[in-house]
Amino acid sequence: MIKSKFAISVHILTLLSSSEDWLSSEYIAGSLNTNPAIVRKELSGLRQAGLVESKEGKNGGSRLSKPAAEIKLADVFAAVKEDHVFGFSPNLPNPKCPVGAHINNALETLFTAIDESVYNKLKGQTLAEFSAQFA
Repeated sequence: MIKSKFAISVHILTLLSSSEDWLSSEYIAGSLNTNPAIVRKELSGLRQAGLVESKEGKNGGSRLSKPAAEIKLADVFAAVKEDHVFGFSPNLPNPKCPVGAHINNALETLFTAIDESVYNKLKGQTLAEFSAQFA
């Protein structure tokens, strides 16, 4: 499940979109009211997805790797999505039960459709459009 990773990543990217400077993980963490180590972990994933670039050193930090108008919120969703939006029960269903034997397959189909729906909704909004409300 995505849990808060999407919200944290959108927060980070929105903050980066508001600045042309390199922003430190400490500065970003201050906005998120969290630990810089958490920010660095999320930045790592965003960097792997090609959404941010970072540099080390005294004047280092992170910034967007491309204009906010070229980043769709669906790109962020894809970068942080590890599994379905909704999760399965931690207990394996009873295979001898007529429902339990097939519930996870049916849920897999439903969850895939939900994920696609969320992705398609997020394809319609850029980071620039989202960030405009904070200008």
